[in-house]
Amino acid sequence: MSLATWARDLALGARFAVTGGRPGLLRTLLTATGVGFGVALLLLAVSLPNMMFQREVRESERAVDGSEQVASPRPDSFLHLGRTTVYRDDVVTGQLITPEGDAAPAPPGTTALPGTGEMVVSPALRELLDSPEGALLKERIPYKITGTIGEAGLIGPAELRYVAHVDFLTTDNFDGRGTRYGWSVPEEPMNAFLILLVIVACVVLLLPVLVFIATAVRFGGEQRDRRLAALRLVGADTAMTRRIAAGESLAGALLGLLVGLGLFAVARQFAGAFTIWDVNAFPSDVVPMPALAVIVLVTVPVSSVVVTLFALRGVVIEPLGVVRVSTPRRRRVWWRLLLLAAGAALLVPLVGQVEMAQTSVDTLGITAGTTLALIGLTTLLPWLVESCVKHLHAGPVAWQLAVRRLQLSSGTAARAVSGIVVAATGAIALQMLFQAMEHDFTQLTGEDSSRAQIAVGADARTADEARAIISRIERTEGVTGAIGIVQSNAWRPGPLKDGEEFSPMTSLRVGDCPSLKEYATLPSCKDGDVFVFLAHGAQGSPDDSRVTSTARPGATVALRDPYPHPSEPKRPAGTPVPQWRIPDSARVVDSRPDPTGMYEYGILATPSAIDAGLLDEPDAQTMVRLDPAVPDAAEHVRNTAAAIDPTSWVRTLKDTQRDAAFSSVRTGILVGSTLTMLLVAASLLVATLEQLRDRKRLLSSLVAFGTRRSTLSWSVLWQTAVPIALGLVLSVAGGLGLGVVLLKLGGQRVQDWWAFLPVVGIGLGLIAAVTLLSMPVLWRLMRADGLRTE
Repeated sequence: MSLATWARDLALGARFAVTGGRPGLLRTLLTATGVGFGVALLLLAVSLPNMMFQREVRESERAVDGSEQVASPRPDSFLHLGRTTVYRDDVVTGQLITPEGDAAPAPPGTTALPGTGEMVVSPALRELLDSPEGALLKERIPYKITGTIGEAGLIGPAELRYVAHVDFLTTDNFDGRGTRYGWSVPEEPMNAFLILLVIVACVVLLLPVLVFIATAVRFGGEQRDRRLAALRLVGADTAMTRRIAAGESLAGALLGLLVGLGLFAVARQFAGAFTIWDVNAFPSDVVPMPALAVIVLVTVPVSSVVVTLFALRGVVIEPLGVVRVSTPRRRRVWWRLLLLAAGAALLVPLVGQVEMAQTSVDTLGITAGTTLALIGLTTLLPWLVESCVKHLHAGPVAWQLAVRRLQLSSGTAARAVSGIVVAATGAIALQMLFQAMEHDFTQLTGEDSSRAQIAVGADARTADEARAIISRIERTEGVTGAIGIVQSNAWRPGPLKDGEEFSPMTSLRVGDCPSLKEYATLPSCKDGDVFVFLAHGAQGSPDDSRVTSTARPGATVALRDPYPHPSEPKRPAGTPVPQWRIPDSARVVDSRPDPTGMYEYGILATPSAIDAGLLDEPDAQTMVRLDPAVPDAAEHVRNTAAAIDPTSWVRTLKDTQRDAAFSSVRTGILVGSTLTMLLVAASLLVATLEQLRDRKRLLSSLVAFGTRRSTLSWSVLWQTAVPIALGLVLSVAGGLGLGVVLLKLGGQRVQDWWAFLPVVGIGLGLIAAVTLLSMPVLWRLMRADGLRTE
């Protein structure tokens, strides 16, 4: 068969697709719409790697270059301090800058440094600060807004970020000194468990899209068959009619490519308007990877031709009609099970081969095995629907109409929900992987949020100032209790011993008895008591002997460093080093983890036991308990800390912490899952509407003969519900099985056998949603004008 013959017949089929009257045009538009949705999602999927890469690039380009150490001020140098705060669960990032000369560079995304006391902000932060909802945050960031950060200084259009010019940064409270922006951080290799999760997610998220595209190119099969019979009547042979049918599908697929490109272009422009699982992007970052985009654009039209030819393999097209073998053959199950067996044959040998310490896995084997297993389950659905519906008979009229329709064309119904089977099966397996891996990637922080919810630290010049800071935080709205400590250090007095470069020291904490009890196990406590508390080497703390060599009952300690580092300011000559004698009555006690989970050590003293005015550079350490009845209690505490000292740190105490790489992968998969489920819902709706359109005359005839419209509505519901219910049963069995095998690859165990329940709930919700959305079209198709013909 010559290429010219193929081209001629394909072109003729394409012409029929767009000039075959209103029914043919509707069929082509339905196909194009279905294919367009799939193509758009595939293009978005192949844009995700570039989008995430560009976010990392922007993050590195706006970071201060740390590759060069600048020891002293220069005309182009500046001091910087990163500030990250949380406002009602939204992260606000900031950077404070103090130029040391008149040639300091402007931060990325800006044209010039703001003036002292001024700041530039992202568009999203400006909008928040200008709204009533941002009133509390405006108190925390009191600088005057003089400009907007451009795209080059943001990782996404919805990012909340500011850069402020301040005059209080010094070498005692800064992060560093820089002269330029932009540097790269070596990428850490992803461990094997995360690679496994990413591979399975890619297969699970993209396969339903391909299934939907394959389903879309078969829309309108009944009308196409009648047209092919007419072509046979005027002299076309069987091979030619099949090529013409392929040409019709090709036209719909090519038009679908255009629709998909249009939908992608529109979605790309709105990329920054929507935030899905804390991720959004600039339109310029949503660019498909060229190689993958070419594969998508070539595969879709080619697959439309292949799928059409495959669909016609069992059809005999005669001049007087289309005959689908007079006695329909039962679907064979052996080759479907063979696909499942092939998938298992690829996955089972890899059991136990994936280890946390690895940075690579058998990508090809896992991808091929998972794909074959999911395809095998999808091909099982038509056989399962056919086998089950043939035994369904008695019931209400609506039920009988639905069952009879399924018995006549179970393949069409099964194809309509095949995407749900793939998506649900993969979702169950992914959920099982998530639950098992979350334990490995979620660590206990040791923090106890039941004892305190927020920790605050601020530098003070004197002990009285430190106490004032603690008192101010205690009086903050929403604070029900506080653990307040004035923290400094104590040194061993006297000359250095042989081999010592500095005087041994330990920590010294002054506070009331309730606060001291949060750091050590105290048998009793009253004002005037002193304790030496030891951590016994917990969490890498020093040996007890190193602590007791400086702090022990009856010992005298220095309250300032007797031998300060040369870089520290020198004291005036003759200035004595203040000392304090630990009382002989001081008791040695055991350390206990404080609310932050740390085992501290050193000296604990109540206020009247020591003259805190002698302490050297004390810090105010406060941990507070919040009133859950005050919604913005945490925001008030953060505002108080910022008002006391803009360089103070505020930390929210959490009982657990999730690995950053795992969180990133989880976020990406959740974004993809959301888009895939939207596509599945759209595909089911389009397929249902296409089936209703094909049965327009039949529906009108039934209404004309007295069938109630409510009966037909229930019939449509049952026609959707039965295949989906069978598909969900198949998905639960297949998803649990696939999940177990994938868990065995990494030696993991099933954490929850009921992981399928949310997926089943989503499936049932799809039934209700599709039925409701198809009702207006159904009622319109049941009108009497549907009986007209030409």
